[in-house]
Amino acid sequence: MHDFSALQLDTPRLLLRPLQPTDAPALFALFSDPEVMRYWSSGPWTEMAQADAMIASDQRQLAEGKAIRLGLIRRSDEAMIGTCSLFSLVQDSRRAELGYSLAPHAWRQGYVQEAVGALIAWALGPALNLNRLEADIDPRNVASGRSLLRLDFQCEGLLRERWFVAGEVSDTAMYGLLQREWLAARAAS
Repeated sequence: MHDFSALQLDTPRLLLRPLQPTDAPALFALFSDPEVMRYWSSGPWTEMAQADAMIASDQRQLAEGKAIRLGLIRRSDEAMIGTCSLFSLVQDSRRAELGYSLAPHAWRQGYVQEAVGALIAWALGPALNLNRLEADIDPRNVASGRSLLRLDFQCEGLLRERWFVAGEVSDTAMYGLLQREWLAARAAS
């Protein structure tokens, strides 16, 4: 197992780093926003304690090498504008699931491409050497689907009525990215 607690990734506009207790207010603002949570697998948060619990859980999982969630810290003002994560890590099969969230005021500015692209490069590159990444999104989340396609994922199928969130049923669009495809795309560019 790996200890990911010191993981930090740098991009031109962002610092990606593990969540800290001082991030709780920004994390709560993000995950209590109905726009952010519209296509999430749970409803919007209602209590600050949920942010504190996520940070504590994330710190344990990072140290144990079970999952990675990084805050997206915008360099220009040091604001946390989102998160990106790897979870359901299966070391023997060299695969993980990918997730991300972004505050609405930061939408359509290329932050997902920048941050998630850096996490993908770290995960599929020599550092973690995963073979496969998966992303599970609500198919109605067209913007997220476009982002995944730009990141070289392929839509692999639809899982019907997979989620019940706040009394609403929704499907899952499954996306996958293989290391060899990612390497080939890098070599071609």
